[in-house]
Amino acid sequence: MAKTSIAIIGATGNMGSAIAKALAKGPYRLLLFASDKEKLEALKNNIIAATPSADLECTGCPVDASWEADVIIPAVPYGAEKEVVEKIKSVATQKIVISIANPLNESYNGLVTAPGTSAAEELQKLLPDSKVVKAFNTTYAADFAQPVINGQQVDAFVAGNDDEAVDMAKELVETAGFHPIVAGELTVSRTLEAMQLMLIQLTIKNNYNWLAGFKILHNHQ
Repeated sequence: MAKTSIAIIGATGNMGSAIAKALAKGPYRLLLFASDKEKLEALKNNIIAATPSADLECTGCPVDASWEADVIIPAVPYGAEKEVVEKIKSVATQKIVISIANPLNESYNGLVTAPGTSAAEELQKLLPDSKVVKAFNTTYAADFAQPVINGQQVDAFVAGNDDEAVDMAKELVETAGFHPIVAGELTVSRTLEAMQLMLIQLTIKNNYNWLAGFKILHNHQ
C-alpha cells in the first residue's frame, strides 16, 4: 500500500518545522517546501538525525509538493494563506487541506475574520473542491516537542465536514503525540480559533513560555 504523502508548505516556520519533525515519525512521505533553501536543507538534516527512518523530500515548488501530496498543510500565517492557495488551487482538487492558521490581529486582542466565519471556512471558500479540516490550531509549536504537560497529554481539536478528512487529521494528531478530539463540523473552527486567541492572551499574561495547551477532563463511563 502506498504511503500517504503530506505536503508541508512553509516547512521552516515554527509550526511547519514542529509538524514536520512530529509527522516524520509516522508512516508518511513528507514533501517539504520553504522559500529559504538553506533552512530547508538544515531542517531535513535535523529530522533525519532525529528520525533516521523518515521518508522526506525537499522541493523547490509548492505546486509540485501539493500535486504529489494526498494531504496539504499550509503552515503559514493566516495573512499569507491566500497567496499560497492561489498557487496550489489547481492541484488541490479533492485533496485534504489542513487549516492550522489562527486569524489573529497584530496586537493579539482580537481576530481579523468577520463575525460568523473562521480562517478554516475562508480557506474552504478559496478551495471549494478540497476537503478542508481544522487541526493543530490550538497547539503551540513547543507542544509538539512536549505533548505531555504536567503529566497530562494535550488535547488537539479537529473540525471538518468530510469524514475521511477528519479521520486523517485525527491520525496525524495522534502521530504528533496529542489526544485528538473531534469537535464537530468546520463551523466549529470559529470556536477553536477564538480558544487559541484566549490561550495566547493567557500565555502572555501569565508567562506560560509558549508551552501550554487544552485538556478536557471528563468522567470515563
